[in-house]
Formats: sequence, structure tokens, C-alpha cells
Amino acid sequence: MHSLQWIAAWVLLLHGCATGRLPQAAFARTDVRDCSVDPPYLPPTATNTTARLAALRDIMRAHSVQAYIVPSTDAHMSEYIAERDSRLGWLTGFTGSAGTGVVTQDKAALWTDSRYWTQAERQMDCNWELQRTTWIESIGLWIQEAVPVGANISLDPFLFSIDTWNSYSQALHSSGRTLLPIETNLVDQVWGDQRPPPASSEIYSLPAAFTGSTWQEKVDGIRKQMEQHIQRPTAVLLSGLEETAWLFNLRGDDIPYNPVFYSYTLLTNTSISLFVDEKRLSTAARQSLQAHCPGSLCVELQKYEQARAHLHRYTQGNVIIWLGTEYTTYGLYGVIPQEKLLEDRYSPVMLAKAVKNTQEQKMLRDAHVRDAVAVIQYLLWLEKMVPQGQVDEFSGAQHIDALRRAQEHNHGPSFQSISASGLNAALAHYSPSNGSSRKLSVDEMYLSDTGGQYLDGTTDITRTVHWGVPTPLQKEAYTRVLMGNIDLSRLVFPPNTAGRTVESFARRALWDVGLNYGHGTGHGIGNFLSVHEWPVGFQSNNVPLAAGMFTSIEPGYYRDGEFGIRIEDVALVVEAQTKVAQWGWAQGWHGTGGCHARGGGTPRPMLGAPNATSLRQHQSGEEPFLTFEVVSLVPYDRNLIDLSLLSQDQIRYLNAYYDTIRARVGPELQRQQLEEEYRWLQRNTEPFPLGSATTATTATLGTLALASLLSVLLTGLQA
Repeated sequence: MHSLQWIAAWVLLLHGCATGRLPQAAFARTDVRDCSVDPPYLPPTATNTTARLAALRDIMRAHSVQAYIVPSTDAHMSEYIAERDSRLGWLTGFTGSAGTGVVTQDKAALWTDSRYWTQAERQMDCNWELQRTTWIESIGLWIQEAVPVGANISLDPFLFSIDTWNSYSQALHSSGRTLLPIETNLVDQVWGDQRPPPASSEIYSLPAAFTGSTWQEKVDGIRKQMEQHIQRPTAVLLSGLEETAWLFNLRGDDIPYNPVFYSYTLLTNTSISLFVDEKRLSTAARQSLQAHCPGSLCVELQKYEQARAHLHRYTQGNVIIWLGTEYTTYGLYGVIPQEKLLEDRYSPVMLAKAVKNTQEQKMLRDAHVRDAVAVIQYLLWLEKMVPQGQVDEFSGAQHIDALRRAQEHNHGPSFQSISASGLNAALAHYSPSNGSSRKLSVDEMYLSDTGGQYLDGTTDITRTVHWGVPTPLQKEAYTRVLMGNIDLSRLVFPPNTAGRTVESFARRALWDVGLNYGHGTGHGIGNFLSVHEWPVGFQSNNVPLAAGMFTSIEPGYYRDGEFGIRIEDVALVVEAQTKVAQWGWAQGWHGTGGCHARGGGTPRPMLGAPNATSLRQHQSGEEPFLTFEVVSLVPYDRNLIDLSLLSQDQIRYLNAYYDTIRARVGPELQRQQLEEEYRWLQRNTEPFPLGSATTATTATLGTLALASLLSVLLTGLQA
């Protein structure tokens, strides 16, 4: 029987759907700007950009530029950037990780996605328009309306990838405006001496125990790919910072939370050039790179600033350069003649890095066990301290970071911890500061999205909790987010399936009641590298899923001004234990590209772990189907789960997952003599009763129907 509170919540939701606006509190919000009043209202979190814009416009006039485009990335297309490269953040006040700004002589606008809309309204002053999209076509149309025909539209060619440059060129094509690259960055000129200095910390070698293979083995593997390629490239150009760090088993600290360093690499079939600040290399790193000099495995060290000039000289010969268009800037691309280019979306190094070998998989699993210990310590601490009113968002974030640092092999957080209570949790990427931090309350939902960098792996996990009595809407929304997480995690799908094709399984339970979320469903993750590692994930520009890839699975739901929910786990793509060939389905499904959810039966003690007796190859000769093995090992909040919404298969999955957590994390808690945490784990991984679940038939039929639809879609995508 639904309560009146439940009915009221749904009435408000339907009103929001009908009007396009979610219901707000009766009083005016003070946490976001209001540019409709005179004078405009600005929260204390907003940045005054008047002087900065005036100075930039002066420089634009000196260069005959009518519109200037400012991205949120650096010269290596990094998602997370050093403060020195945070040009968009400095100019606008907006600190989100994704956005584009455009400045004309009388207007300024920022484009960003739904994760950051409220954050932008909190951080920008009224000099800036907020455009709630990221489509380059939208930016092009805005520019055409803002500046006249004949205008120069300029940008720094070393801050835009080849693909992005081409998109802007197409958006402005035949508009009468000229896209004009200017190698001198105009924002840097305005920033001047206030711009932070370049990095100076040491670049070091990973200990051999924390590498999946030697750098020489990796180089040999890439060179073999070059030899086997039909176009026989003579060199591979690496621009992404993760690529060079992974290839040479080197790490640095140039970007917060990401153990990478500024560099380029030109790997030819006979030589290796590394463009880096040579004096920052540790003695061990230098010895490793030059142990085989002279020879084809000798790394020649050159100045970072010389990459473009060296590349230009190399192109004078009879060469073909293989590069990835997602990470190579137009500034470098422009010096290579078209007939000497071999272009793919991602370089062979980026693709090789995405598929972890057996040792790398083991390391990432081990890192997640220790990481689970820290998260369990944190959840227990919150249970004791929040009712006493002694925790706010900022102190909570500091505490989980400290707990991780105490774990073996930890090198700090993998991103700025997201610690969000109540309405702040509705901001998908909110991070608290010491000056503006809500106190955690038993009466509000709390979202903790945190991760760690360990020598053996990178982690990222989100848990949403409520210590009091959640509303019916909160409980159902949480349960449906959990159902989406489960449905995608237990999915069985064909090899070479694009993540985008199966992504809707994480949304289906929300869609059933008209709910959704505005961010991606997952991203790749590295071995002591970036927490958001391309090209793995569920977006249209990700590569097909393959065994050995790690991805996050993170559906959510966000109610602006009220609460937010996200449940995130990291999962490994593994071969599925199917018996489809025994049933004679292999021929029936051959060529459909379909996918189906794993049905009932005996739950596996280790999710996704191969079984020696399983059928790993269909009788028809097809490659094995794939599924996910969840490696994040922290139980979900039982207080927020409505078991009546779950199918029996979903509950079986949860119970099997909890068995895995007990088996893997329990011994580690005892090894670290954390007996209270061990008892907490036992309580929170008690099996759920099957009797309270919905009948599996309806859920299974719905899943199979969706699977049939997706199989048709997949066939079309692969055609």
C-alpha cells in the first residue's frame, strides 16, 4: 500500500516532467547565481571575471580576432589537468572537468554537460551565458549569431585534437567566418606571471613487481603490430600522457591524482625518442631507458619543447606515421603531410594498454581488496560519528583519503573525493571545500564517490547511504539504480560488442518508471594510471568490449535541489560460463549479435571467475561470450533496498556477490586486525531472503524482450 508521501512525491515528479522543471523549495535558492535580478545575485562561490575578460578582449583586438575558443583540456587531451593548464577554469571560475568557453567582444558563453550545470551556476558570474549542451554544432551556431561574416574565429591548435578541430571546421564551413589557429595562447598572455609554474617533481620507474611486462616487451609488441599492418607504418606518435607512462613503466606527479608526466614519444621501427624534461628523470629511470644503448631499444632523450621540430624533420624522409586522432593535437598533426599519415581513432599503444594481461588483472584485483578495507572503515566510522553531528562533507572526504593512505602501496586519491550530502549529491561531480561544506545528517542521503592510487592499480567506487528513514521515492530510486547496476553487471553478451549497445541495461529499471540520469554509465580504469582511462566504456567513441578490459558500471539518479544517488563498481570483462551450445542455440543466434541476461540457477561463488568445466568455446566455432566480474568489494546500503522490486535472479546475484566480498575482504580485515570492521562486514553481507523478491518470470521476459531488440540494433550497428 503506497503512503500519501509516496503519492505526493510522484505527483511532484510528474509535474516536473510536464513542465520541464523539477520542483524547487518554496524559498529562493542562495547557492546559485540569479542574473535576472538587478543587481544580479551571485553566491560567494562565484568568481568575478570582468577584468579578465576585458584584458582578453584587448589582446583579441590586437590579433584581429572576433571570437576565441577556450577548451578545458591541455596539450595532451587530458581529462584531468594541472592547475597551470586550467585556462578555462581561471577565465570563467568554472572548475568542472569538461567544458568549452567562447569569448567575443561583447559576449561570453560556456558549454558543458548536465553533470556540471548547477556547478557552473554556482561558480560563474553573470558575464557568462551557460549553454546546456556540449555539441560543437551548437557552439558553431552561437558563434555565427554572435560575430559577423568575415570574422576570425581563433584557438590554440595545441589544445584541440584532430577530431575536434575537424568538427569546428565543419561547423563553421561555408559560414563566411575563418577558423584561424594562433600558436600563442591568448589566455596565457592575460594570465601572465600569475600562471602557476611547470611541474618539477621526479619522474620514476615502477618497481618490477608492479608491471605487467617490461617496457622492452611492450615496445617489441607495438613494433610487431607496425610490421603486420597493411600500410607498414615506420613510426608511432604518442601524445597521450598515459601512453608514454604505460609504455616505459614510468610514473610522475605532473597532474593531480594522475601519476603521469608531460611527454611525447616517437617510436620508430629502429629508434625511440622520448621528449621530456630530462633532468627530472630519476637515476633508475634513466638507467632503465638507456640500458640497451646503442641499439633499437635505446631511448634517446630530447627536450619536451622539441617534439614538433623533431617530428617535422622526421617527415622529410620516406615515412608513414601512425597516430590516434583522439589524443593528437592539430598543432602536431599539421606538420605531417597527409600522404605520410596513418590515422586511427586510438593509437596501438592506447589499445594495448586497455587490455590487461594476467598479471595486471591480478594487481587490480588485489588493489581493490585493500581499497575495500578503507571504504568499509569509512562507512563504519560514518555510522558512529554522523548521529553525533561531528562530520561534514569536507572532513568526511579528508577521512576517507587518510584511511586509504594507510593501506599498503597507496599513493593518494585517484581524484578529488566527492563527498556530498542532501542537495549537493544532486551535483554528479560535486567536491566540498573547507569553506562551504554541509554537515552530514541522519535525515539526508549521502553520496561518497572516491578512489585510490596504488602501485598495483587504480580504484573508483561510489556508495550512497542513508542513516535514518528514507522517503519512499528515495528508496525506490535507489533500488532501481541498484537494479541497473546488477542487470549490466550480470549481462552475457557476444564478443566485440560495443559498450554503447548494452548500456541501456543499466537504465532499464529507471526507464520503467520514467527516470534517467544524464552522465555516462562507465569508463575504463588503469593500473596506477588514470581513473578515467580511454578507450574503454559505454560511450559511442569507446572501443568494443574485450576480455581483459576493466570498466566502471555506475548508474545514478539525481533530483536537483534535493538528493542524488549513484552506485559505482569497477568490473573486469571476462569470458562467460555459457552452455548455449548444448542447447543448440548457437546456430539459432548465429550472426544476430544479440545479448541476454544470465538466468537463474546455482549462483557462482566468484562472480565471473572461469570454471574448469565450463564451455569456453561454442560447438559452432564462435568466440566465447563475455560478461563482467565485479572487483569492487563493498556491500550496498541495506537500508535503501526495497527487496519487493528485485527479481529472484537479482537477489541471487546480490547474495553471490556478498559471498565473494566475505571470501576476499574478510581475511584481509582479519589480517589487518580490524575486528570491528570484520563484524560490520558480516552483518552487512547477510544473504537476502528470496521469498520477498518479485517473480523472476516477468523480469526475465522483459530482459529477453530487450535483448531481442538490442540484438537487432547490434546487427545494424555491425553491418
